Amino acid sequence: MAPPRKSARKSKPKFKIRSWREARAKRRARVAEIVTRLHRDYPDADCALTYSSPWELLVATILSAQCTDERVNQETPALFARYPTIAEMAAAGQEEMEEMVRRTGFFRNKARAIREAAAVVVDNFNGELPRDFDDLLTLRGVARKTANVVLGTAFGIPSGVVVDTHIGRLSQRLGFTKETDPGKVEQALIDLLKRDEWIFTGHALIWHGRRVCDARKPDCTACRLRDLCPSSTATE
Repeated sequence: MAPPRKSARKSKPKFKIRSWREARAKRRARVAEIVTRLHRDYPDADCALTYSSPWELLVATILSAQCTDERVNQETPALFARYPTIAEMAAAGQEEMEEMVRRTGFFRNKARAIREAAAVVVDNFNGELPRDFDDLLTLRGVARKTANVVLGTAFGIPSGVVVDTHIGRLSQRLGFTKETDPGKVEQALIDLLKRDEWIFTGHALIWHGRRVCDARKPDCTACRLRDLCPSSTATE
């Protein structure tokens, strides 16, 4: 039997992540300086999803899974106009809801999650989205990330640190943690950051990940964190 033919396409080399050996106190100080610079560079960092209520933010966050914020923002105006209240979303038909969210991907699961989450809010919380972390986790489609997004962004409650693909990537590149599991990454950030910085730092790292520290080709030369980043390829 002939050996399998090798693909002509070459995989792009992954960006190398380096780690620094440093004492815990020194790492905390470095992270604090990184946060200071993020405040300077991204003073208005906030959630990119468009919403007018905590419930709309929760729905938009559910839809953002495996989908860009830009696409979600294109689809939600019609969705919220069609179902302006939580009760109306709870009463929506599955097929009609699927059509409304089809272009965000995984539309069947997302439609079901939105409908069932709305029903629980109506039945168990008197139609008001709860402000409690554990209560939010009882809603279909809501895990730690979504609960942290809603509590932090809509209510200003620092329940934890949001960990999406950008924050997970930057946490490794910046030498915050070697962990890749989102829950472990979040715990590492909680240990390193002051509680009153949890919400801002999450938003700012996402902005930095989108604008500078790209997944495939980070712009290390333009990065203002390069002297604090063990993975930087920039030369001073």
